[in-house]
Amino acid sequence: MMKSVFASVTCLCALGFGALAHAAGGVAFTDAAAAPVDFQYQGEYAGTIDADGSRWGAQVIALGGGKFHVVGYRGGLPGEGWTPGNEKNEIDGKLEGKLVEIEGPEFVIKIDGKNLTVETPDGEKLGALPKVERKSPTLGKAAPEGAIVLFDGSNVDHWVNGELIEGKYLGATNVETKEKFGDHSLHLEFRAPFMPESTGQGRGNSGLYMQSRYEVQILDSFGLEGLENECGGIYSISRPKLNMALPPLAWQTYDVDFTAAKYDASGKKTSNARATVRLNGVVIHDNLELAHGTPGRLEEGPGDAPIFLQDHGNPVVFRNIWVIKK
Repeated sequence: MMKSVFASVTCLCALGFGALAHAAGGVAFTDAAAAPVDFQYQGEYAGTIDADGSRWGAQVIALGGGKFHVVGYRGGLPGEGWTPGNEKNEIDGKLEGKLVEIEGPEFVIKIDGKNLTVETPDGEKLGALPKVERKSPTLGKAAPEGAIVLFDGSNVDHWVNGELIEGKYLGATNVETKEKFGDHSLHLEFRAPFMPESTGQGRGNSGLYMQSRYEVQILDSFGLEGLENECGGIYSISRPKLNMALPPLAWQTYDVDFTAAKYDASGKKTSNARATVRLNGVVIHDNLELAHGTPGRLEEGPGDAPIFLQDHGNPVVFRNIWVIKK
């Protein structure tokens, strides 16, 4: 039932959204209490349309100035019913008074920050999707016995160029571990800022570099397609299987199993590096072969190397970082 209203303006909003990718950046908010009113409406909604019993998920992305981009997923939210290839439709809306309203030829969508409701043009309610707040199942996961705790909020002793933010978070200030690693498993939690007027690579950008050679992108990619240069992508190598990015200011998790490339005595590579990556608990790369390094830090080569967290000019912060050497 929602297909018509989502699909009816898909072409128009795709053009507008693409143009916004070239817009100038705006202010970054790291505290929800200080964020503009748009923050109250952006987020995830999920539920059933009563008229036909169909399950839908929706991601509402704030674009600044009361403008919103809405992505609708038949079957549920990504990772909870919707998978790539299933129906997905996109529309634009604008805040009018206390409601984000979207009008289509057959349906009207209204968002009040607590529910996304679907009505007929005559005002008959067809269904509502309540706002939901998903959390990664590995959020707050404790370091197991034998793990090296790289950051627990108390100090930055394990980091070169480390800086405490808000007295308890590790800042994305081009920091690298003092210790070098080969094969390892890593747990890391990150928070992207709310930057409604920024787009593309200017919106909550950082990066987790496995062994300082292979970048897993950190970006506010909430509601985007899920490309190799968006959150979860391994830059220049592979896009994620699924865009599992949560809304900005939500704490998110990476859990990585990394196997380093192998070299012979002459320095010739004999096997490529591999990585299994979970974003917010969902496998987005499964034992992926990394045929080459990614730009921005160290070139591929033999020997262990530090874990590196990139500074890209945005106030991304980290917490609860630990690693297990294999």
